[in-house]
Amino acid sequence: MSNITTFQFNTEGFDKLKKHQRGLDWPFVYIIENNKEAYIGETINVFNRSKQHYKNPERKELKNIHIITDETYNKSATLDIESSLIQYMAADGVKILQNSNKGLVNHSYYDREEYKKEFSGIWDKLKSKKITKRELLDIKNSDLFKYSPYKSLTEDQNDFVEKIFTDIKNEKSKTYIINGQPGTGKTVLATYLVKYLKEHKDTKHLKIALVIPMKPLRKTLKNVFRNIKGLNANMVIIANDVARSDYDLVIVDEAHRLKRRKNLGAAFRAFDNINKMLGLNSNATHLDWIIKKSKHQIFFYDKNQNVMPTDVGPEQFDKLENVVKYNLTTQLRVQAGDKYIKFIENLLNVRDNDEGFGLHDFKLYDDLNEMVSDIKRKEKNLGLCRVVAGYAWPWLSNSDRNDNPAEYDIEIGDCKLKWNSTAIDWVNSFNAINEVGCIHTTQGYDLNYVGVIIGPELKYDSNTKKIYIDRNKYYDRNGRAGVTNDEELKRYIINIYKTLLTRGIKGAYVYVVDDNLRDYFKKFILNEKVVEQEEKEGILKPSFVDQIINIVDTIMIPLVGSAPCGGPILGEENKEDEVAVDKSKIKSGFNYFILRAEGDSMNLAGILDGDLVLCRQQLKADSGDRVIALLDDNVTIKMYDKKDGKRILLPKSNNPIHKPIIPNEGDSVLGIIQEVLKE
Repeated sequence: MSNITTFQFNTEGFDKLKKHQRGLDWPFVYIIENNKEAYIGETINVFNRSKQHYKNPERKELKNIHIITDETYNKSATLDIESSLIQYMAADGVKILQNSNKGLVNHSYYDREEYKKEFSGIWDKLKSKKITKRELLDIKNSDLFKYSPYKSLTEDQNDFVEKIFTDIKNEKSKTYIINGQPGTGKTVLATYLVKYLKEHKDTKHLKIALVIPMKPLRKTLKNVFRNIKGLNANMVIIANDVARSDYDLVIVDEAHRLKRRKNLGAAFRAFDNINKMLGLNSNATHLDWIIKKSKHQIFFYDKNQNVMPTDVGPEQFDKLENVVKYNLTTQLRVQAGDKYIKFIENLLNVRDNDEGFGLHDFKLYDDLNEMVSDIKRKEKNLGLCRVVAGYAWPWLSNSDRNDNPAEYDIEIGDCKLKWNSTAIDWVNSFNAINEVGCIHTTQGYDLNYVGVIIGPELKYDSNTKKIYIDRNKYYDRNGRAGVTNDEELKRYIINIYKTLLTRGIKGAYVYVVDDNLRDYFKKFILNEKVVEQEEKEGILKPSFVDQIINIVDTIMIPLVGSAPCGGPILGEENKEDEVAVDKSKIKSGFNYFILRAEGDSMNLAGILDGDLVLCRQQLKADSGDRVIALLDDNVTIKMYDKKDGKRILLPKSNNPIHKPIIPNEGDSVLGIIQEVLKE
């Protein structure tokens, strides 16, 4: 088991560190930190390494050094733990890291899985020391983690970074096109490159910009850059900004969403003015602007993610001269790997599809309500699970466009749903789990599970055995205006659904409106087929393995009643039952209890009437925690916050009857809700 020992980061502390039983000759991971910043490293001589750091003026501002070790550590293990700590602490947000992102490369070694399991214990100890704050699962679901430039690179990604660094350092004016299917790490590599180049002594002087064509993802990445030392939000821009300045390097993520002069609406005049300012003809595109205004360009690109006629097409990229092309092939998002990606491409293009989709949790539904319910259950356990759809229903609930907005947009049978209430960072918005996103709010984002509604604009002819479109059922005005050829429009719509269906890391659930298309899908997505494939390969489904673990490795936690309710809840007399909970959910040093939620005061925070909530007993809470509070002998579940230095308990509900509560002096927090359990 890993141990963490703390010393002052000064000469007095170094003398004590030298006397540590392994301070001079053993693999260590260490964290040097103060209230604001931290540096993470690994070494086999922590005493000498500490003195070296102390000579660095930036490092000398740090106050404490925490050394992490275990009698089983080896060099490979410490490198791996160091890498994980850098990635998670950078996204945790408690401290700004002084580390560079150079050299974080994935590698395998003996017993790596055992060391990975031990990492959660290290993290809990760091939390107890207030060095870190958030839960690992919450961090892993966060944008700061997913898009952080502190990432371990794959071998092909690392090769590319070294090549591009050498070319740019030697001032070779080249254009790079990095081809990669969904989930091959294009966005991660783009952010990594900016950080890497801005901190290297040979390239840090360069003027670099990261162009993000889609507004939702652009806002997300601005926030990421805002929290990384050496970067700033102003480096994340749009193509129009490039046209107004000169750059040494422009990196474009989601380059397939750059614009040409088509379906621009009110933006036509501004587009023409920029072409005129740059001395380009009226048909010039965002691509032309970037080539003209930068010495080096890197385009992260997937031709199969063009989803609108205004997008710059493959033919424009093919015309570029002196281009170096690079392919990203390792699948980093979808756990089932390339097999699932190929399956989706073949399915939507009606090609031979006999190889199956691997171990992806891929399900087809006859009942939309059931699919939505299953996605919501996944959201409770994993977070970051969303329902999305093709643009096959008008946005009637949009109060900005309609004087009398409708209550619902999508009605299928007795299932009634609303489109996304915000276009900016919808994936992370508060009520996203109760809404339906579209291509414009999800492209570029990772989800744990995605539920996809394939609308009536996509149909299947069982006679010709071809997929075709009904353009009258496609409501994206900018997506169809000026497109007279149905095959062209079909290509955009197929690309939309391919993009949506490949958002899920762990799985994708699908409901198809057109009966014939659903029957076609059933030929390939029957659960029996999945089982056959797994048995043939001798592999157990992960869900089955999880079930075995839950049966064998559980702990009984008391169910002590309901909230809100009267009287003390933790006494033996209130114990109604016991619930088996996976031991991995139980953190050492805490007492746990389970409550049954009542009412709808927290339905927008993922807690519904009748839900069982796993509670960690503690008397202190931080803003944003879901807490169990005791108010005049009554128990309630609310969101904890502070306003003007005073405690406040907030409901999170779509029922206006629930109001904020200001606790009295004798009121107290009994515990923190760790998660909602499935009953």
